Amino acid sequence: MPICHGAVCRKLSKSLYLLREQTINKDLLMPRLMLTDELWSKLWPIMSKNGVYDKPELRITIEGILYKMRSGCPWRDLPQFFGNWNKVYKRFNDWSKLSKLFNIFEDLVESPDMEWKMIDGSIVKAHQHSTGARKMEEKAIGKSVAGNTSKIHMVVDSHGNPIDFEITEGQVHDIIMATELIERTPESTYTIADKGYDGGYLRWVIEELGSMPVIPRKSNSKTGNENLDKFIYKQRHKVENVFARLKHFRSIATRYDKLKRNFEGMLYLACSYIWLKL
Repeated sequence: MPICHGAVCRKLSKSLYLLREQTINKDLLMPRLMLTDELWSKLWPIMSKNGVYDKPELRITIEGILYKMRSGCPWRDLPQFFGNWNKVYKRFNDWSKLSKLFNIFEDLVESPDMEWKMIDGSIVKAHQHSTGARKMEEKAIGKSVAGNTSKIHMVVDSHGNPIDFEITEGQVHDIIMATELIERTPESTYTIADKGYDGGYLRWVIEELGSMPVIPRKSNSKTGNENLDKFIYKQRHKVENVFARLKHFRSIATRYDKLKRNFEGMLYLACSYIWLKL
């Protein structure tokens, strides 16, 4: 017996109702969080020291920013669990503008092991949503083989923990930022980098700072690599490891932020989380 049109409509209406109820229930579920009570007890005093006002919803606001960092979702798509998405974004934007996330990171970098200092750069693809910032704002997005990109120039300590970084356009060569980063980070016994950093001036700067450069010579070099300490050079994988850890966060693996300072703020937050768990 054929089903009448009214019966079909009733079945469809019931299916849509059940789907809506399932969707609502999913929205009410608490998203996966990142800050345990132990981590929060370490983070809160540092935030308070750097002028972050203790509002009742502060912890859940931080969790909302961390959720955005981990998932890479648009700010508008933050789950309702974290409150109004615009308030969460505005707090992150203000903290980035006032360098509070940088100051928190600086306070968390406690007693880095500076026997070895390693430096390297990594390209980050810029999503199309990262375009459109006002011309007077600093963006640090350039053109490279991968299209619109930014580059993270990173310095890590002997354990592979981030101690400083710089964001540039993707086409900027690694060695261009090396001198500034090496000079402004703590002194180390050895400075390790790949052959992209092979340059006479950089080697001279490293030696003037009381460190020993562990950098392989380029293939066309007449000096060769006879004096290269291969055991120490093998430790360079730790700077590669920190890039791998940071790019677990989708807002770091792909750049969605229009402004350089906001992308830096997200990266300072990711680096702070690494130190927070030590």
